[in-house]
Amino acid sequence: MKKYVIVGAGNRGTWMFGVPIARNYSHVVQLAGVYDINRKRAEFLRAETGLSFPVYDSFDEMLKDAKPDVVIVTTVDCFHHEYVIKSLEAGCDVICEKPLTIDADKLNRILEAEKRTGRKVTVTFNCRFAPFYVRVKELLREGVIGKVLSVHFEWFLDTSHGADYFRRWHRQKKNSGGLLVHKSTHHFDLVNWFLEEEPEVVNAFGTRRFYGPTREKRGERCLTCAYKKECEFYLDITQGNLKKLYLDCEDADGYYRDRCVFADEIDIEDSVSVSVKYSGGAVMSYSLTAHSPYEGLKLVLNGTDGRLEVDNFHGSIGPFAGRDVRNVRLYNRRGEEIIYHIPRATGEHGGGDERILRALIEGLKEDPLGQMANSRAGAMSVIIGAAANESMKQGKSIRVRDLLNYDLFA
Repeated sequence: MKKYVIVGAGNRGTWMFGVPIARNYSHVVQLAGVYDINRKRAEFLRAETGLSFPVYDSFDEMLKDAKPDVVIVTTVDCFHHEYVIKSLEAGCDVICEKPLTIDADKLNRILEAEKRTGRKVTVTFNCRFAPFYVRVKELLREGVIGKVLSVHFEWFLDTSHGADYFRRWHRQKKNSGGLLVHKSTHHFDLVNWFLEEEPEVVNAFGTRRFYGPTREKRGERCLTCAYKKECEFYLDITQGNLKKLYLDCEDADGYYRDRCVFADEIDIEDSVSVSVKYSGGAVMSYSLTAHSPYEGLKLVLNGTDGRLEVDNFHGSIGPFAGRDVRNVRLYNRRGEEIIYHIPRATGEHGGGDERILRALIEGLKEDPLGQMANSRAGAMSVIIGAAANESMKQGKSIRVRDLLNYDLFA
């Protein structure tokens, strides 16, 4: 039986890993400890699992005392590299929540440590395990559009989901790398996975015109805001898991989960546009909007033998609220339109969370689609966002090889 520990006891650490592992995998996994800078939150995670493993006051102490085989990293993104590297150096394998890290320097440091120690880093790209995206991958592998020549990818976050990134620690680029790293890492990985190519050149533009200091009627946080009765972005933190995980724990570290989305300190973009040239010749145009009236994606893959159009609309507000609209249409060179009806999967993130956790714990006997993402896949996703940030900063296209040390791949 392998011993696992968790560093980072927020929402993902608790509900993606801690509780499901305790409920479903206690026959093969021993949860041997949890550490978070906020001890109260770590104690909440332990209580929710119903187990009695130690809550540690130091990550180093947890590594030394628990002697884990695997470390699960679910902290604030900018600290991933610290915990990943320490874990590798302690002889542990690592399961790291996406993104692997937030910039090229930290990424190269992780890759160097993995190569030096001989241990393994796995990145949790749950979209690779969602049946909807798996079917798209299968269609591409079947060659329904031939060689993919170009990709157009639009992702839109509604003002329920999208606004949340501007309330939390994600709102500062020093913590999250911005949405192009924290959120878009999912999307860049999907395209990398679909194409089976790697990014070479990135160019990007981004603005912040919706959130940030665009409104006079604002406060420090929703809980104490004088305008909460009239603000459409008011978040009630006094109920349910938000209260238990954050409001009840904020006295331990001063972290407010419900900060104003119109604050001065917000420095991440809410609208971005990215162009990517790939190693096999494909090109991608990508955009993300964090203030859409509805949520979902539009993905188009153009190939030598046709065109595949993929739509998925969902979310909690707007015309698709409470629904999960999935469309996959193939247009081939014979003038045919072929519609694929892909059944809706149950579970979080389109059924991806449960499936990837099972694969992480039990392993995959075979992986014909390459669903399990190693550090190289994690790096190729992060580096698009990191290069996009550099492109916006420098006002020019960025070559991936100027940021990423390819000699460090294990």
